[in-house]
Amino acid sequence: MSTTQIKAVHARRVWDSRGRPTLETEIRLEDGSSARAIAPAGASRGSREAIDLRDGGKRLGGFDVGSAISAVNGPIAAALKGLNADDQDAVDQVLLALDPSPTKSQLGGNALIATSMAAAHAAAAATGEPLYRRLARLHQQAPVIPIPEIQIFGGGAHAGRRIDIQDLMVVARSARSVAQALEMTAEVYIAAGRIMAERGPLAGVADEGGFWPAFATNEEALQTLLKSIEQAGYVPGDEVAISLDIAASEFGSKGRYRLGLESRDIDSDAMIELLGRWLERFPICSIEDPLAEDDVQGMQRFTKAWGSRVQVVGDDFIVTQAGLIDAAHAQGACNTALIKPNQAGTLTETRAAFEAARRHQWDTIVSARSGETEDTTICDLAIGWGARQIKVGSIARGERTAKWNALIRAEEALGADAWAGGQWLPISTRNA
Repeated sequence: MSTTQIKAVHARRVWDSRGRPTLETEIRLEDGSSARAIAPAGASRGSREAIDLRDGGKRLGGFDVGSAISAVNGPIAAALKGLNADDQDAVDQVLLALDPSPTKSQLGGNALIATSMAAAHAAAAATGEPLYRRLARLHQQAPVIPIPEIQIFGGGAHAGRRIDIQDLMVVARSARSVAQALEMTAEVYIAAGRIMAERGPLAGVADEGGFWPAFATNEEALQTLLKSIEQAGYVPGDEVAISLDIAASEFGSKGRYRLGLESRDIDSDAMIELLGRWLERFPICSIEDPLAEDDVQGMQRFTKAWGSRVQVVGDDFIVTQAGLIDAAHAQGACNTALIKPNQAGTLTETRAAFEAARRHQWDTIVSARSGETEDTTICDLAIGWGARQIKVGSIARGERTAKWNALIRAEEALGADAWAGGQWLPISTRNA
């Protein structure tokens, strides 16, 4: 009998950072090793990503996960018993056979991803090594400590749509370690807090820990972020760059975009023109989902215009699916992939999307969701797979700092040579 043979699988209800239920899967092996993982959840979601299976009704706002837990404790547990946890492909193929629906709607993407991640952690626990080391060894990949994109202001679906832009983030391009990158970001966060306090009472923090301020326009938010970088003592663009998640699918459809903050409707060409002005005026290194997921021609035009000067990141547009990444590359849309395990549903599918991006010489950003917990699996994936970038949220709130702190520990273990750095990142402004 293999020591990594799965003896028991159990799911329980736990809670995420938005006060909503989610599920944790725990897997115990024959050798006594055990590990667990928790499914995250997104507020801004692509229409083609794996869905969270929720119970509906009035109880807990309809967000309870009893049905997903029953799926894990019933058919999933029965099917996985006796399998080897160190064969991730075999584990995930069993999960996919149990729920072959395109969006994991039968058993739930949340049930599948929590179980898939728990199996990976259990296999690592059996060897006594961190998951990131095991993944690096399996894929013959040198571990990489990714540079973080860190939210300062939240908007869109994560902050009551106070502004249309969903994430206004910073990237410490000049940092020489993840520890220094976090210190630099903290200085920008503190400066932003001072600026906002001078403007009046703050509304609090957004879902991902960034400030939840009221701005008159989207551009005012960008100007304030630039001012925060400067007041923190850094050179915008050279030392600290801006990264944006537009999340255009949240306010755009069929080539039309509703800018609620500014009470106006624009078409794709006007949207591209607006974003182009921001890219010319502000030191932006990355812009995510600049057009809606159904605006293929708009994404093509935007990538053609700006792809040589900025990362054009696909999120809702590709939803961590290898086939959609292949299609986007063939279309000339996007040049960077956001990788979210719960969009795919299993780690095997997530890895396939990651490999598709690499095959097309795209860069990758491993990403958390707006509904998170203390689970740090995405850090292991980013390090072990060699992703150069990671997006977790802000530098506030425990579900975010758990991941930043995991990166600090891994960096100490791996040494300075593992640091991805950030000087290679492009900057949109020609004079930056």
